[in-house]
Amino acid sequence: MDDTTPDHKIDITNDVCPMTFVRTRLKLETMTRGQILEVTLGAGEPLKNVPRSVTEMGDTVIDIVELANAPETYRLTIRKG
Repeated sequence: MDDTTPDHKIDITNDVCPMTFVRTRLKLETMTRGQILEVTLGAGEPLKNVPRSVTEMGDTVIDIVELANAPETYRLTIRKG
C-alpha cells in the first residue's frame, strides 16, 4: 500500500456544478487530515472547478488521470489538508 491509496471514493459523474464541488467538500469534511479521497468526475466544468476549489480550500490535488475505459471521465486524487 502506497501513500496515495484512497481512504474514500466518490463518483460525481452524474452531478452538475455546483453540486460536484459541494459533494466533494462534504466528503472531505468527514475525513481526517492526510487521508486520500478519490473522486470520479466528468470533463468540462467539474474537471476545471473541483480541483481548483479544493486547492483553494487547503487540500492537495495529487493527480488527475483520464480513465482509459471511460472517455471524458477522470480520476481526481486529493489529500485532505
